[in-house]
Amino acid sequence: MLYSSITPADKRAKLRADLASGELLRFPGAFNPLSARLIQNKGFEGVYISGAVIAADLGLPDIGLTTLSEVAGRGQQISRMTDLPTLIDADTGFGEPMNVARTVQTLEDAGVSGLHIEDQVNPKRCGHLDGKAVVDLATSTKRIRAAVDARRDPNLLIMARTDVRAIEGLQAAIDRAKALVDAGADAIFPEAMADLGEFEAIRAAVDVPVLANMTEFGKSELFSTEQLANVGINIVIYPVSLLRIAMGAAERGLETLQREGSLRSEVPGMQTRARLYELLDYESYNTFDTSVFNFEVPTGR
Repeated sequence: MLYSSITPADKRAKLRADLASGELLRFPGAFNPLSARLIQNKGFEGVYISGAVIAADLGLPDIGLTTLSEVAGRGQQISRMTDLPTLIDADTGFGEPMNVARTVQTLEDAGVSGLHIEDQVNPKRCGHLDGKAVVDLATSTKRIRAAVDARRDPNLLIMARTDVRAIEGLQAAIDRAKALVDAGADAIFPEAMADLGEFEAIRAAVDVPVLANMTEFGKSELFSTEQLANVGINIVIYPVSLLRIAMGAAERGLETLQREGSLRSEVPGMQTRARLYELLDYESYNTFDTSVFNFEVPTGR
């Protein structure tokens, strides 16, 4: 009832243990707290909180327009609603090394289990668009050192994302991944890999967990979990998938309403009231209310 009974510290410890198991961890992206509850209910290992989704939810493109407070607020709302570890997109850290340090502590206070900092210039843009630019190696490693130094819980996962592959090629991505690990990164997120062989090359180059981003309409093919596991990937995220599915269904529903004047034909595809109440755990709230308000209003004088 209400929020997760598992502490952020325990979730972070669980994420570390799960990563050490060698199993592939699946982190679908939650577009709100209720969808995080659904991800947990369906048996996934974690929840991803996408910066692109937060921006889209605010009606903004993913070009660095969101603020730290907006990202932290949504991170807290989602993290406290699920027992699963959460990994959040911290973009470029919202500024220079001191800003990165503040970002890490703010997101740590929000209850996330891990975050990733990228090496794009500030403001950034979506990792699967053309025209990206990255900072130099020294700047990228300073961001990661600042992030690592700032965390107070040693189990908070600091992941480094590099976008250099699309600009300078695979070898540059391998070299930068190694440098980011040397700077203290606990895991590597190589963005926009072209094929499984490139993921495998990054995996062979570093001795920390590696993440694969399986976003639709992007530069990477949508590989299966089996394919990713076979090349040693440790975490796979589906950042915008649930939002795209939900918005697609919403658009079709509105078109049906315009065309037919009613949503009767859409009802079979809707989540039922009973299923919504099940996800919201209405019964626990009702039991709590009954245990507290267990008196009868007198009718006589």
